This record gives sequence, C-alpha cells and structure tokens, in this order.
Amino acid sequence: MHMYLCNSCTCGSIMFCYDFRPNETKRPRTLSKLSDTTAWERRKTKGKVAIQKMVVDLMELYLHRLKQKRPPYPKNPAIAEFAAQFPYEPTPDQKKAFLDVERDLTERETPMDRLICGDVGFGKTEVALRAIFCVVSAGKQAMVLAPTIVLAKQHFDVVSERFSKYPDIKVGLLSRFQSKAEKEEHLDMIKHGHLNIIVGTHSLLGSRVVYNNLGLLVVDEEQRFGVKQKEKIASFKISVDVLTLSATPIPRTLYLALTGFRDASLISTPPPERLPIKTHLSAFSKEKVISAIKYELDRGGQVFYVLPRIKGLEEPMDFLQQAFPGVDIAIAHGQQYSRQLEETMEKFAQGAIKILICTNIVESGLDIQNANTIIVQDVQQFGLAQLYQLRGRVGRADKEAHAYLFYPDKSLLSDQALERLAALEECRELGQGFQLAEKDMGIRGFGTIFGEQQTGDVGNVGVDLFFEMLFESLSKVDEHCVISVPYKSVQIDININPRLPSEYINHLENPMEMVNEAEKAAEQDIWCLMQFTESLRRQYGKEPYSMEILLKKLYVRRMAADIGITKIYASGKMVGMKTNMNKKVFKMMIDSMTSEVHRNSLTFEGDQIKAELLLELPREQLLNWIFQCLAELYASLPALIKY
Repeated sequence: MHMYLCNSCTCGSIMFCYDFRPNETKRPRTLSKLSDTTAWERRKTKGKVAIQKMVVDLMELYLHRLKQKRPPYPKNPAIAEFAAQFPYEPTPDQKKAFLDVERDLTERETPMDRLICGDVGFGKTEVALRAIFCVVSAGKQAMVLAPTIVLAKQHFDVVSERFSKYPDIKVGLLSRFQSKAEKEEHLDMIKHGHLNIIVGTHSLLGSRVVYNNLGLLVVDEEQRFGVKQKEKIASFKISVDVLTLSATPIPRTLYLALTGFRDASLISTPPPERLPIKTHLSAFSKEKVISAIKYELDRGGQVFYVLPRIKGLEEPMDFLQQAFPGVDIAIAHGQQYSRQLEETMEKFAQGAIKILICTNIVESGLDIQNANTIIVQDVQQFGLAQLYQLRGRVGRADKEAHAYLFYPDKSLLSDQALERLAALEECRELGQGFQLAEKDMGIRGFGTIFGEQQTGDVGNVGVDLFFEMLFESLSKVDEHCVISVPYKSVQIDININPRLPSEYINHLENPMEMVNEAEKAAEQDIWCLMQFTESLRRQYGKEPYSMEILLKKLYVRRMAADIGITKIYASGKMVGMKTNMNKKVFKMMIDSMTSEVHRNSLTFEGDQIKAELLLELPREQLLNWIFQCLAELYASLPALIKY
C-alpha cells in the first residue's frame, strides 16, 4: 500500500493505493513428494506469512474497538408491540438471533459487530428491523446499506411499512432515482437529525453524507460491495453498532465468525411451508430453456432469465419472443435509466411481465412470490455465492421452484469452476448457505481482512493446518507491536517554515484559521488530515508549492507519531529518526517497502533509524524524501498491531 500526494491530476488529493502481486493462491494440484519436503515447507511458510499479516491486521481493529465504549441501550418494553407486527411465527433460530442482537445492544458497552447468516427468505430482515427499532427509539439514527438500488428500494418499502405506525420515526431513501433537489433535501435532513432511518446503496458511505447521531449500520450482503466501500464499512465498526446480513458470507467474513473474532448468529431453520429448490445443471440448449419456461408459464408463474453481461441480453430476447409471441418479456440491467428500471421491476413484481431477462442486478433481496423458475446462462462466469443468491430468488412461496444452471461446454470450464458447480449441486437443501460458504472458503481461501485480496493461502495448506497456524500466530502477537506516540511529542528538527504567497492568502477566507484547522486535523489522525486536504482543494483548488510543503510537514509529523518515531533530524547527509520500535518490527517494515532506494538506505542502530543520503539535500527536497520514506514505512502498518 502506498500513500502519496497526487499532483498529476486535478484533484491532487493525498491517496492510498494498493499494490498486490498476482494471485498465487490457487489450490495445489499435486501432493508434495515425500523424498523432497522443500515444496511443502515453502507452502507452509507462505501460509504462515499470510496468517501473521491477517492476525495483526484483525487485532488492530478489534483492540481499537475494545477501547470504545458506549452506554448500553435501554430495554424498551415497546419492542414487544413492535415484534407483534411480525405476521409469522418465528423459527427457533430466529428467536435465538433476536436474543443475541438484543443482548449485544442492551447488555454490552462495546459496539456490536454481528453477522446474521441465513438463507434468502429465512427472516434476517426481521432481526435487523428489531435492532433498528431498539436504536432509533433511543434517539439515534440507523443506516441500512444495500448493494443494489433494487434491493435498497425493497428495504425502504419494508422499513417504511413496518414503521408507519410510528409517526415520529422518519424513513428516507437516498438513491440515484431522486432528483438533485430531493437528494440535497435528504442530505440536509440526515445532517440535522430529521431522518431517523436512512436506506440506500454505497452513496450512503460518501463524504457528503454527514450523520447527526448514527448508532447502527445494517449491511445487507457485504460481499457485493467493492473494496473501498468495505474499508469504509470497517471504519464504521470502530464507533457504531454493525449488523451484517448474509446468505453466503465471503470466506473472509466466515473466517472471522469461525475464529470467534466476530459474533455470528446462524438461521438455518426454514419457514414451515418452504420447499427445497430443484436444481438442474446441464449444457446449454435453447430447447431446454423453452421447455423450462413453458412449464412455468403453464402453471401461471413467472421466470427470471439471468446472464453475466449486459451485452448478451438481446440474444435470448430474440429467440424467446419467437417462442412465446403473446408473452410480455422485458430486459433489466444496471445501466438503464432510473425510471425505466424502476418501472420494469414494478411491472414484474405486479405480474404484468412474465419473463425478465436480466443481469445479476436481481441477485439480492428481490422477493417475487409468483416467480418460481430461474434460468442462469454461462453459469461458469458467476461466483458460488452469486449462484446461491440467484437460486434463492425463486421458491419464496409454497410452490416447488426450479433453478436451471446452464454452462456452454464442460471442457471449457476451469477446475475451480467445476468445484463451484459440484458444491452447488451438493447444497440443494434449504438453509445450506453457511455450508456453501465453508466450501467456498476451502476452494478460495480466506484473503486479507482489509484490502483487495478476498481469497487467500488456505488452499496451499488446507483448512485444519491453516487454523492451527492461525492460533499459534495469535499467541505471538506481541512480537509485532508498533507503539504510537502522542502527536505533540514528535520533534522535527528541520528548519523549514514556508511562506504562503500573498495571492493565495487573499484567496483564503481566513488563512490563520485554515492553518490551525490543518494542525487540529493532523493532531486527531491521518484520515482527518486527508479529509482536510481534500476539502481545502475542493474549496480553493490546488494549493501552491509552499502550502504543499506546509501540509507535508504535518503529514510527516502525523505518520511519525503513528509509527512510534519521537524525533526526526538531519545532520549533513544523514537523516536520523529516534524511535521506540524493536528491531524485528523494523525488519518487517522495511521488508514490505516497495522502493529499493528507501529500503537500502535505512539502517537500525540502538533506538534510531538512520539513512545515509548520497548528497546533502536542500531543506524542501529533504522534507519530500522524509515524507516518501515515512509513507512507505506507514504503508506496512496493516501488517503490524498499533497499541
């Protein structure tokens, strides 16, 4: 991971970017030789390194969370009245999940981070609704985050209907279906606390959304969000209660639950009237497709027809219109105009459209009782969790549902694709999303806790040995600590005090106040300083070089404090950094540096990191060198624990 000041584009923001090597985590295809154990030892070593990074990464978040305190929510007797609105008899697993969440909120002082894992239609949303009621009735805001606009709209409808008896609780939807004026009005209402429950997609995580008093974040199907959104979700976990709903958690999420680092409630009991979905896996043919659709239409039902890409949607549209001339068929995908997509989904929900040809935009949450056949073409291009979710779009009523999964030709499929299909065929019964996720974990690995890699090295050593090494690594966690120091205790003995140009000073509304704000942001943490920098540039454009130097000086001091460096000084061609870190931590840090120039110039002596430069640099260039060097050291922090 690198952090740098971006001068090459108009935004010029300080950025973090990730640099991972190509994925080398495929499962070994052959057993290691008994006569030569070096290959196996290499695999084990690679697994150990992956685990060590994973553990310290994880511990950083959870140690930080343990320090956070919030008063437990009051046990509200009105929850019984709210729960009575639920039209079904809760299953035993649901009752346990209700109790788990209630205890997290009303008996603990640390923020909740609970995973509710249950099949589609098994009642995860009801658990979330009760948690929302508990938090909102105590005067805090709740955010419901969904991966698609279709699912967000459905959540909004469910939440609005459920809270309609409570006029004091206002529910809002933030989506691209709204006009600019509506959006601005909603943002203002969120900021001033006039909206109690906010539903939306990843736009809710944007910098423009300022919450008045956020207490709960509900995340539906976290695996559908991108890397940056997951990082933002992770940052929420430090301070607010988080409830994650998933039918098939990604290996990383599952691993957190299995190791006990993350609380989990499993809802595996199906509702009494639910029937298993019949799964048919075969090579594609138009005759099979037409036969499956004819069977569903003849019994008065509707059909989902799912393809992996927008580009291929027209082809089935043509042959289905010829095969079923009097039947209403429509196309739905994420690049359609908002109103067009909304109208199509509405007509399909009402039964006017009989066949919906679509992308995996319908993957999560869409509940159409009368749609009980789903056809998935080019099944090899979908992930295991995606296929399980897509299959769950049908079978929501008491009719027997059918899922037809078509591949082009088995000889074209990779070994992993074949494993995924075999796993899906095995998990035909109801309530097997968790087991499927475990199989996915065995196929793909765990991945890193934060960052872009969502798979990992488990395949190289096997699940059992991976967990054995994981717990061994946990016992040695103290060896990899970085002890940060207070920001104000860091000394920078480099005589550099840039003067801002008079035209820039005149351009600023209050230059002294602006500099003080920058200092306050740096004192708080690096993310506040980055937000300040972005805000400054949004308001006043790219800053002049002298202001950039002033900001870099603040970044240097902030990063030094986080790394545990108390003093930075220069003497001729030598740069010295006094630190409290141990040699083992220093070695781990420089091993993860990507720049050979910085790595080769740094040495560790006693309580100091020293660098011998080739020549004595001017002060501003010297500050730039120190900034780049510290940014590389700082980038290795996710592999270490900060206390």
